[in-house]
Amino acid sequence: MMRTANTPTITLFGIPNCDTVKKSRAWFDTAGKAYLFHDFKKQGVPEAALRQWVKALGWEALVNKKGTTWRKLDAAAQAAVIDEESAIALMLTNSSVIKRPVATNGQHVSVGYAPDAWGKMR
Repeated sequence: MMRTANTPTITLFGIPNCDTVKKSRAWFDTAGKAYLFHDFKKQGVPEAALRQWVKALGWEALVNKKGTTWRKLDAAAQAAVIDEESAIALMLTNSSVIKRPVATNGQHVSVGYAPDAWGKMR
């Protein structure tokens, strides 16, 4: 598909009621940067994309160990996250444990509120 000037090339992944996602979407809107929003709760976590993010950033950057979802996991579930595959399995079954938002343009990926990184994405 040919892209036009109005076709967004950035996809923002997250959960709409997350405060950081709300803040991030507001930044994109204010900056006039076109983007697509992918709702983890409605659309799920695309495994191929998740694997690309892990390759680019490392699984440790994507698993939000400070969040409520992680803290609510039992100790055994937390202890089972020891490597890339175990982290991916957790993130695929429980999208709320993924640090948000994840933004990508297909070449670059960022996680969390990162206006400096987004400003460089096209």
